[in-house]
Amino acid sequence: MSTEERKQLKTGWTTGACATAATKAAFQALITGSFESSVTITLPKGQTPTFDLVETNLTADSASAGIVKDAGDDPDVTHGATIIATVSKGGQGISFKAGKGVGTVTKAGLPIPPGEPAINPMPRSMMEAVINELADQHNVPANVIIEISVPKGEQIAKQTWNGRLGIVGGISILGTTGIVVPYSCSAWIHSIHRGIDVARAANTPHIGAAVGNTSEKLILKRHRLSETDIIDMGDFVGGMLKYLRKNPVPKLTIAGGFAKMSKLASGAMDLHSKRSKVDKTALAQLLEQQGAGKDLIEQAKTANTALEILQLAQKAKLNIGDQVAKCCLAHVQDHLQTNEIKLEILICDRSGNLVGRAQDPQF
Repeated sequence: MSTEERKQLKTGWTTGACATAATKAAFQALITGSFESSVTITLPKGQTPTFDLVETNLTADSASAGIVKDAGDDPDVTHGATIIATVSKGGQGISFKAGKGVGTVTKAGLPIPPGEPAINPMPRSMMEAVINELADQHNVPANVIIEISVPKGEQIAKQTWNGRLGIVGGISILGTTGIVVPYSCSAWIHSIHRGIDVARAANTPHIGAAVGNTSEKLILKRHRLSETDIIDMGDFVGGMLKYLRKNPVPKLTIAGGFAKMSKLASGAMDLHSKRSKVDKTALAQLLEQQGAGKDLIEQAKTANTALEILQLAQKAKLNIGDQVAKCCLAHVQDHLQTNEIKLEILICDRSGNLVGRAQDPQF
């Protein structure tokens, strides 16, 4: 997708922005005794979006407001979810509670400590700001409990990394800017970072990073790792390596299918089909280095897919997979810019069979 195409897509709002707007509406009603039909908030970068309320409830000691999350044109799993904030009088200062469908943190390494609701620091800060602002305006104490709930949040969470990150019971309330940029994949990158954080906090000696399910199974087959030791890297190898550069782990296995890893072997750090292509000429050159004949080299250059090149090489009994893995290893080492991490590259075919491997001498 080109930059121009992205500019034409509609942006959306994070769960954190929706929770903040719902919190403001609920606390305002608790103070004034009535709800308005919509509420406007100020985001960290100054934008002032307005949200419609889809449900409200008011008692003497609490108020609830619900807002439907609009993720714009981004394929966000929480798009269309209702984010509900219930603000209750009580306590000292502002505290947070996980309602139905919002997860609770159970592992160290996340921005929020174990036992706390999975509401990230920026959304918390935004909610605290609207509570304090309204309390000052109306000269009332800012002693409230904010409970965030998301109907069907437990089901939505099954489509996220929350289980592996030790977040149980529902989704996380996320967002640093309040805005969802279509196809920025910020939630995925966020999950990669948090997966690494959890592994480091648990002193995990070896993690795996998989492009997809097939490569994940290959890692688990070859190493005695648990599913929680696997990072669902997807296409974002560059984003993962950039984070690991400053947050290293002792050992790292990167695994993927032949086509995706062929892109990494050429230096691509985003393996998505719209953002990088298989370099068939480079693969042909690897075959040539292994002694392939001219006919095979030409066939590789004009092949339809990377898989076809792999099959041609296998038929000629040439191990192109190991060569691709060695190139991947070199690019990963260059990108990490550190010798702290012991590296291994695994490449599989579509059936999950190992077709290429390379590693550091010390792995």
